[in-house]
Amino acid sequence: MEPPVVSIVAPAYNEAENLAAFVQAMTPVLDSLGEPWEIVFVDDGSRDDTLGLLLAARAADPRLKIVGLARNFGKDVALSAGLAHARGRAVIPIDCDLQHPPELIPPMVAKWRAGADMVVGVRTRRSEEGVVRRTGAGMYYGLMRRMTNVEIPPNVGDFRLLDRKIVDVINQMPERCRFMKGIFAWPGFKTETLAFQANVRAGGRSNWSLWKLWRFALDGLFSFSTVPLKMWTYLGGLSALGAFIYLMITLVQKICFGITAPGYASLLIVVLFFNGLLLLSNGIQGEYIARIFEEVKGRPLFVVGNKWGFDEPAVRPAPALSDAEPPARDTAS
Repeated sequence: MEPPVVSIVAPAYNEAENLAAFVQAMTPVLDSLGEPWEIVFVDDGSRDDTLGLLLAARAADPRLKIVGLARNFGKDVALSAGLAHARGRAVIPIDCDLQHPPELIPPMVAKWRAGADMVVGVRTRRSEEGVVRRTGAGMYYGLMRRMTNVEIPPNVGDFRLLDRKIVDVINQMPERCRFMKGIFAWPGFKTETLAFQANVRAGGRSNWSLWKLWRFALDGLFSFSTVPLKMWTYLGGLSALGAFIYLMITLVQKICFGITAPGYASLLIVVLFFNGLLLLSNGIQGEYIARIFEEVKGRPLFVVGNKWGFDEPAVRPAPALSDAEPPARDTAS
């Protein structure tokens, strides 16, 4: 079988209701490219019949490859496992629920062939989401743009085309807290955009609860910004300045006007306020320390339980960019 030019990476967690429709929609689109292709499915420890359906689909089409993780590691880690196994010169992560329209793949490939290293899909509307979620997403990405030096565009998810050289860089990034939107943006290179409207989910329900979204947002903020740590230097300075000004006012009132200093109520409010700031500061430091703890343990990013369609061993992210030999690249035209 010819080496693939285009690799599709599709993480799947309890996607049994969507797989048949996904394969049926993807196959003609990829065939229309006129190039060898593969779809790398990553079963992220599904509890339904996702793996069984993937094996049945692979029996009918050997261009479908399967990576079965030993347990549920989360979408971003599953996506990283797919990127580590994809062999194509152009790699496209996509969701299995068909919210990402497969018909955008040929225009993405066309922009890639015209010289783009990355082609990102930008959602024009988020009408399928509630007002609170849309507003929160807008505020969050506005905050991220101000607090990080990595340009993370708004309304851009995992649906994008990545040139092989970008995938090679990402596969060498060793961090365990995987905020993929930031990781995709970090290498740089020439990027083009392609607008699209997300489809309604083909079946099932989303696994993203409000709590998971909150943790995801914190992972992105703490993984790509040190501003939450640095801001306490300025808050501490402002607090000390305010306390000094208040001390001067109190002394002037007492010495010049004989006004008695405020009593216990105001003192209690000030003490509780600053104790709250201290606890909040400790919590933010704890978030960074917890991530340092996860990194220094050096555990594998993911564990493959089994895989189908791969002759070579799984690729693992290198310990560090500076210590790793760059992987061999496919230079065939």
